[in-house]
Formats: sequence, C-alpha cells, structure tokens
Amino acid sequence: MSHSPKPIPKTSPTDNTSKPDFRELHLGSPVSPLQPVPSPSTSSSSSGSVPGQHEKRVHFHSSPRKSHSRKSHSRELSVDSPPTSSTGNSPVPKSGQQARSYLKTGMMTNQITKPEVLSLGSCNYGHGSIIRSGSFNKSSGPETESPVSVVSKSPGSETESPVSGVSKPLSSRKLVVEGDELKKLGNEEFKKGNYALALRFYDRAISVSPKNAAYHTSRATALSCLNRLSEAVKEYEESIRLDCEYMRPHRRLGYLLISLGQVENARRHLFFPGSQPDQNELKKLQSVEKHINKCAECRGVRDWAGVLRECDAAIVSGADASPQLFACKAEAFLKLHRLDEADLSVTNVVYMESFCSFSCSQTNLFGMALEAYILFVRAQIDMAFGRFENAVISIEKSGQIDPQNIEVATLLQNIRSVCKARDRGNDNFKSERFTEACSTYGEGLRLDPSNPVLYCNRAACWFKLGKLERSLDDCNQALLIHPTYKKALLRRAATYSKLERWAESIRDYEVLRKEIPDNNEIAESLFHAQVALKKSRGEEVCNMKFGGEAELITSHTQFKSAIASAGVSVAVFRSSSDARCKQMSHFLDTLCTRYPSILFLKVDIEASPFCAKAENVSIVPTIKIYKKGHHIKGPVCPTQEALESLVKYYNS
Repeated sequence: MSHSPKPIPKTSPTDNTSKPDFRELHLGSPVSPLQPVPSPSTSSSSSGSVPGQHEKRVHFHSSPRKSHSRKSHSRELSVDSPPTSSTGNSPVPKSGQQARSYLKTGMMTNQITKPEVLSLGSCNYGHGSIIRSGSFNKSSGPETESPVSVVSKSPGSETESPVSGVSKPLSSRKLVVEGDELKKLGNEEFKKGNYALALRFYDRAISVSPKNAAYHTSRATALSCLNRLSEAVKEYEESIRLDCEYMRPHRRLGYLLISLGQVENARRHLFFPGSQPDQNELKKLQSVEKHINKCAECRGVRDWAGVLRECDAAIVSGADASPQLFACKAEAFLKLHRLDEADLSVTNVVYMESFCSFSCSQTNLFGMALEAYILFVRAQIDMAFGRFENAVISIEKSGQIDPQNIEVATLLQNIRSVCKARDRGNDNFKSERFTEACSTYGEGLRLDPSNPVLYCNRAACWFKLGKLERSLDDCNQALLIHPTYKKALLRRAATYSKLERWAESIRDYEVLRKEIPDNNEIAESLFHAQVALKKSRGEEVCNMKFGGEAELITSHTQFKSAIASAGVSVAVFRSSSDARCKQMSHFLDTLCTRYPSILFLKVDIEASPFCAKAENVSIVPTIKIYKKGHHIKGPVCPTQEALESLVKYYNS
C-alpha cells in the first residue's frame, strides 16, 4: 500500500536561529547523537566518523518521492526548534532515541529495515559516505543488498540496484533530511569556533543537496570567518542565484562588501526589496562611503597627506579588508617619499586573480578598474626600488585590463622609455663610457624625476669622472626620495671620504655598519675614516690596525705604554680559568672589528699580578676605561650590553 508524501516543514526566510552568523550566533543546543537501532538482519558500516562522536544511524522511508520545488526547499533548519512529524502533531524529541522517535511519530509510513550510517569520513576533504546496507523485500521479507553510496547523488537522482539492475529513484525528502542533519552538525562546530570543521560539514550538505541556498549561505559564512573572502563572496552569490528572494545571503554579502570597500555593491544587497538593513551596518556603510569619496577628492588635487588620512579613516570605519584602500595608501606613501611603507602597504593588498575575476573587474576607483589600479601602483613602487622588469610586467597587465584609461597608458609609455634609458646607461657604464652614461641616466630622470635608482647610478658616474660635488648632490637627492637606500648611502660615504670630510663619512659608515653588521668592507672603510679623522685632529694613531684581536697584556710596563699611546682604551682584567672571563674575551675580539678606533686590552691577573694590584683589581672580570693614559671610567658592569653601550659612547 502506497502512501502520499507529506510536505517537510521549513523555517521562515527570516529565521536566524539556526544559521551561523559572523556577527551574532544563535545556533541553539548541540544535536544529540543518534543512537544505533538494532537491525534484525545485517549491520551497516561507515566510511568514517566525526572525532568524539558516536556513529549516527538514521532510518528513512525507502519509497520514492518527488523533488520539491524551489519554493518548498528546506532552508537552514533550526536547531532550537525540533522538527515535527509528518502528522504535524508531535515534535521529534532531542534525545539519544531520536532515530526511534522518527519511526514512532508516523513520519515513516512503512516499517524500515535499511539502517543508514551518517558520517563525515576521514580521508577525502568534503567527501564521506552514507552507506546503505541490510535488505528489504516488498513481498516476503529481507533480502541481501550490496552497500550503495548515496551521498554524491542529488535530489531526484537514481541509483541502480546491484542485484536486479533496476533503477530506483532516491527520496528527495530523505536527501533533505540528510543535508539538514549535516548542516546542524556544521552549525554546532561553527558555534564552538571550529570553522574549518564546520566548513567540511557544509560541504557534505551541499554534496547531498547542491541546490539548497541555505547550505551555500552557511558555507559562505564559514569561509568569511576563515578569511577566505573571495570564496565567501562567490558562495553568497551562488546562494542568491539559487534563491533570489532569500534575504539572508543578500544581507551578509552586503556586510562583507562593506569590509571590502565596495559601497555601491553593498548598498544594492543591503537595500534589497523587502529587507531592512541593520542600523549599525547602515552607519558603517555611510561612513566608509564618505571617507572613500573624500579620498578621491584629495587624490584629484594631489593632496597625498589627505589621501593617507582618509584611507585610514575608511579602514577604521569598517573597510578593513579593502584592497583599493591599501593600494591607495601605498600610492600616497610613494608620493610622500616613504618608500618602505609604500612597499609594505601594497604587499598587504588582498589581491588574487580569483578575487579580481568576480568583483574587481566590475569596480572602478578614480575612473580606473580596481585590478588595473592595484597594478598601476605596484608598477610605480617597483620602479622606485629598481625592479624595472617587474614594473614593466605590472603596467602592461594594467593596460590590458583597462586599455582606455589615460593614466595607465601614460605610465606604460613612461616606464618603457625609462627602462630603455636605464639599460643604455648601464651598458655605457660597463664600457667605462661614463660621460655617455651620465647623459642616458639623465634622460631617464627627465621622464621619472623621483627615481632614486637613476640618481644613484648617475652619482657613480660622476664619482668615476672625479666630479665629487655632483656625485654628492645626486646621492643626497636619492636619499631624499628613499632615506634608507643603502647603496646611495654607501656612495655618499665614499664621496665624503674622497672629499676628506671624515666626520660625515664616519656618520654614514656607522649607519651602514648597524644595518649590515657582518660586512667587512664597510667595517674597514669605517676604520680608515676614523683613523684619518684622528690624524686630522693631531691625535696619536700608532699601533692601530684593522681586524686585529685585543692586545694581550702580561706586564704593568706594557699596560702603561699601551693606554698612553691610544686615545681611548678598554681594559678587561680576567683569569684564564674563569668561564665568564672567557666569554668576555671572545666578545672583546668582536668589538675590535666593530670599533677599530678604540684600543682593547686583555690583562691576565695570573700572569701579571702586579698590574692587577696597581690598578686595584681583586675580582674578575673587571672592566676599566682609559683615555690618554688616565683612568676615566670603571669598574664597569661586566655584561656585554653594558660594555658595548660604553664603547659606543666613547667612540663618538
């Protein structure tokens, strides 16, 4: 005897109790594990299980049912409200006997003999299996049936019986219930903050019922929490495509688009007919829109400080994942000659080809396609750092995306011309045609007057030609644009040395020494500049050599002679058997290389007890500082940090 299928209760489109929300969570209580129901015949098996969960076995009616239309599909099943039976009279209890309750309430019209095992699986991401086993015979009773996986089947699909070869349509109601159970499990994991695991459950639910808009909405929310924003946008759009009247994906997509800085698209979804946007989100939208508009106004008049200010305000207002705002900040930093910050800002741009394919191509910024603008800024920063080949690639891509934009076309032509001038200049320099190299680098600077690399290259040519003042001017100009440009700083230090401006040369070399502490060439250049400065002041510079170790003192006479012959001396009184003294001795050798203008002495109190007594040293290690033979500081705290701090002070 056949029975007509009963409609499945669905929740209201505005019901918020069962879906995960990245703002507020109302997921209800956890789903109770379904207990296995004893089967009189064979037992079912599972391909995997959720960690910490028992196997969930749910008995379903095996009679075929037709798929419901879109208007009757189940949206996000509420966890707070238990589903009702097909009679609509008694709710299904939330207890360990839930599977039996489904049978007792009249939801199933025939006796069920095919238990099904619901599990997540443990091997393939997003895939598991619901294994059917047992037997069912319409006439006389059970018969053996081979297990058949039904998870990958969509509603209304058919499976073929391995015994008879007859196609049997799967119940659409059965698949809906299976999908809702998976979704409820996902909701519970989402509530706990296990977004990756929740995503796996939502993926499984979608594989069971791929046209269920609610499942796609839940998946999109989990992706948002995992910061996979481009995928989340796609998933919300898919949910809207499946059910354009479903308000929840419109609302959540609107919130996400605000954070991405796409105010026009966000407004379209938040003010979808029939929906009422949250007032806080509406204020956020208006604030972000106001600051983005002001940012565009400031850029139009080249007020780069204003651009930076308005970008920061828009990000604080809520557009904290906006690629165009990070790109705009990078351009402002570049124009303000804050190149390191510009490079860092453009690196933080949430930029991916997949993201641009569905949103950036439809979004304009300053009259330019968003993806084209990001590449436009990237090309300028690459040029400033001397990454000429990367700059050409970026600006050519920008031109392909937005071929009609005048700014892009102008920069493309400019970058190509600058790169050609730079290449010709490099060839002339390698051939030692320094005058021609100066001329070709100058051609590039006329096209790009804010390029520190070209200034630095031309400075090297002036240096080779002996025109030191012109070399110094170009180094200064390069450092004005890029203050931390090490190559320009090194060339300026060398130019100062050639001009015998020793104090300025030492200042630049010391900055480089801090930035590149293991570079021996810089250390040696610093040493010679320090020696030359001492000579120019008439100081004694005998016995000074670069790269040597601290001098070992074995007598008081040797000690008095050493401290008298140097400007500043640092003496460490030590014992060869003391571990702390050994560490300090090794560190003293390191300081010899770092501060070659200072004389470092090691006094072994066991080899020269008279020297230790004369200097009132009774414990080791003891550190004392002398200047021109007279004791000026000490004993000093015997730590490496304290010693180097004093050495820096007396080295200045």
